[in-house]
Amino acid sequence: MASTREKFATQVNAKTLAAVRRLAEKEGRQLQALVDEALIDLLEKRRLGRPRSHVMEAYQRSHAKYAELYKKLAQ
Repeated sequence: MASTREKFATQVNAKTLAAVRRLAEKEGRQLQALVDEALIDLLEKRRLGRPRSHVMEAYQRSHAKYAELYKKLAQ
């Protein structure tokens, strides 16, 4: 199944863009492939790097309730 592509315009630092263009040429890939890869990596990093809000809420409730126990266990 082919993915739908959508055009968008943005601005980027000239040195960064030049470096990405060189990388694309070196790897024999299109610039858009590197942009896709970078955006996917960013989304994945952010998804994995931040706990979901309900997980943090549960942690905070647990910590408030069992803070003394956690201190004793840490000793």
